[in-house]
Amino acid sequence: MSYDAWIGREQRATDRLDEGLAVRWLATFDLPRPHPPIMPQGIHFALCTPEAPTAKLGEDGHPARDDSPQSFLPPFPLPRRMWASSKIAFHAPIAIGAVIERTSRIAAISEKQGSTGPLAFVDVSHETRANGTLAVVETQSIVYREEASGGQALSPPPLGEGRFSPEGWDATRTLTPDARLLFRYSALTFNTHRIHYDAPYAQEVERYRGLVVHGPLTASLLLQLAAKELGANRLRSFSFRGLSPAIAGEPLHLAMRAKDEGYELAAFADDGRQVTAASATI
Repeated sequence: MSYDAWIGREQRATDRLDEGLAVRWLATFDLPRPHPPIMPQGIHFALCTPEAPTAKLGEDGHPARDDSPQSFLPPFPLPRRMWASSKIAFHAPIAIGAVIERTSRIAAISEKQGSTGPLAFVDVSHETRANGTLAVVETQSIVYREEASGGQALSPPPLGEGRFSPEGWDATRTLTPDARLLFRYSALTFNTHRIHYDAPYAQEVERYRGLVVHGPLTASLLLQLAAKELGANRLRSFSFRGLSPAIAGEPLHLAMRAKDEGYELAAFADDGRQVTAASATI
């Protein structure tokens, strides 16, 4: 089946960054209320979230896909979905109380054969405006994979004997994302993907070793590390790419260092396995 008809397909959504959402976001990350009331970079992940009725969710919790004109994403016969990467440009900060408008467009679709089987990629371009001003432009890459087999080894492998070393990094932070943090982040982003809150499903159906830390949750934590080191809302661009699943209940090491062209950021599991690669400019 050709999916060319989906390229250029658009969705529009509106929202408001109200006081309640702002307070819940800050509480989730143990952040103080900002003065002036400008929210940290990354808050756009919790704006204009999916609005599919519960009856129209797929088995994995994401909105079901079909070949109708109403289906924004194409109906690949591949059930497992992952947030592969994002490239983000920050144009203006977003204040508490701002009226939000987002236009999302399917920018590209590709299929390939990976080492683990067939893969399908969708690039979605999001333009977010706050009170009419362009605030964030993001190109999100989504990857779809085939169903996991019952005998497939759990991913990622158990923690090895290695250890993350902070040597060579300018700033680091270690935390342990637990089920409470994942639940709150899922609620903030209205993300019903079951790998983040349903441990039996994550292990038995999608063959993860435990609950999976959201890619944008790790990205949000890296953005907060950058804000701590550089100041609030200083980044002009931020890109991140998932390399390996991070598992809830295990230490996650965040790291940042200056490079000639900007900043390199990364997240590591406790044994030194890299989870996320990221870069930023100011």
